[in-house]
Amino acid sequence: MVSFDAREPGTSVATWRSDPRWATLPAPRPLDPALVPAVAEPDAPGAFDLVAASGPVVVLAAHADDETLGAGSLIAQLVRHGRAVTVVVVTDGAASHPRSASTPAGSLRELRMAEARAALDELAGLGELADLGDRVGLGDPAGSGDPAGSGDPASLGDPAGLGDPADLGDPAGLRDPDVQGARIELVALGVADGGLREARDDVRRQLADLLDARRPVLVLAPWRGDGHRDHRVLGEVAAELVGGDGSALPDARLLEYPIWMWHWGGPDHPDVPWDALVRVEGDEEAGLAKQRALARYSSQVLPLSDRPGDEAVLRPDFVEHFVGGAEVFVEAPAPAPAPAPAPEPTPSAEATFELAPSFDATHARRDDPWGVTTRWYERRKRALVLASLPDERLGRVLEIGCSIGVVTEQLAPRADSVLAVDVSSVAVERARERLAAQPHVRAEVADVSAGLPQGDHELDLVVLGEVGYYLSPEALGALLVDVDRVLAPGGSLVACHWRHGADDFAQGGDEVHEALAAWARDAGLTRVVGHVEEDFLLDVFSRDPRSVASRTGLR
Repeated sequence: MVSFDAREPGTSVATWRSDPRWATLPAPRPLDPALVPAVAEPDAPGAFDLVAASGPVVVLAAHADDETLGAGSLIAQLVRHGRAVTVVVVTDGAASHPRSASTPAGSLRELRMAEARAALDELAGLGELADLGDRVGLGDPAGSGDPAGSGDPASLGDPAGLGDPADLGDPAGLRDPDVQGARIELVALGVADGGLREARDDVRRQLADLLDARRPVLVLAPWRGDGHRDHRVLGEVAAELVGGDGSALPDARLLEYPIWMWHWGGPDHPDVPWDALVRVEGDEEAGLAKQRALARYSSQVLPLSDRPGDEAVLRPDFVEHFVGGAEVFVEAPAPAPAPAPAPEPTPSAEATFELAPSFDATHARRDDPWGVTTRWYERRKRALVLASLPDERLGRVLEIGCSIGVVTEQLAPRADSVLAVDVSSVAVERARERLAAQPHVRAEVADVSAGLPQGDHELDLVVLGEVGYYLSPEALGALLVDVDRVLAPGGSLVACHWRHGADDFAQGGDEVHEALAAWARDAGLTRVVGHVEEDFLLDVFSRDPRSVASRTGLR
């Protein structure tokens, strides 16, 4: 699970582009000739090229500015080639400055939609229609239409280095009426900023209807692995609707654009999908159109004002990743011919999606990859887990997913014995170092989807922390059958899981806890603790249904 702070410096452009793989990124595959309509010269070079082919295009953006950051150059080229382009902005963008004292959410919502319209007009070569100053009064310090109260953005400087859209030149003649493209269609769904996950079903329905009406040959969407929840959810919805068997548009092409990957990732980051990256080259015309469009998003690249809480959202060094004509996308591999039928894998064969190498690399890069020793969120959550255990003495403990052994270390004083397991050998070595002074504690490498390592020994406590969602529902079910077999008559299982998802999860935290509750009912366990927060779930199921007060003789 990727985490990052957009306010902090990220990986530099120079670091990314110094990697030799950067220069050899391939172009996307040509479009399917059977899908592209009305090709006048089907034998001409590039007739089915992503840009030069015919057919509508739909661009999905979680927030206004995503489309320009991730695909602005490509959009500009598509419009110049006469393609019909629809941009769908899903959220209202009102949460970009939650601490702003100058700009209420309603004003920010209106401002960001006006910026989106202006930016898309720049990409279409219709910049004279996109006078953002006239639309919202930002160019007039005295203008009553200045919801930010910030006056002239130019007075705040140009930290992003984007310049004035009117001063970027016009070498392509994009502002000549004879070469202007059609206006890009803008569709705003108005979902609350940050609430895309909660509105997922409704968004999916609206997008399915829109795609059915437009019938695009190409869809651009945020990359599912981008590390931002709204980007992930929208990318997942796009993948469900486009380019797959049973999808609404099984023959259309889906390209996913990364945005925050350039910030948190790096050439050697294990979550960067080098094998799936493709590059769409852009010319100077498209690059300048994109730069003008980015400058229209003044609420994101400039401070709203000089007051606290009004700082620019996008750091200049981050914006630098998106200046220029070439753009990088994530493209799923071409469908392979259907293989001969193979036996269904058993849950143990799934081996938690072969995550061991990824977790090894993650732990090799950082001593504490998830900040469990430093972040208040992690320290508080750990304290809640330990306090929720109904017995002071824990007896024989199995901890599944021990990582570097921080929870293990705090379980040890209350336990007769602890076996801590993790799929990562690097993590287990760190745990062994941490636990070296605890002779009754063992840390072992184990993949629990292949069965519990405890054998037939009874266990008094099983700890399942942030692990269940890496298992398929079938593998989790098989694991719980094993737990039921070895759990002592008074034994308990404690489980805690993040609720927001990640690219390598096989299921969500909520689904894991629903499965645990169903298993507990069938196995005769009682939920003795249930703790629900926006970010995580914590449950304790026990064969002993008594409360802590009853167990300790208080009642």
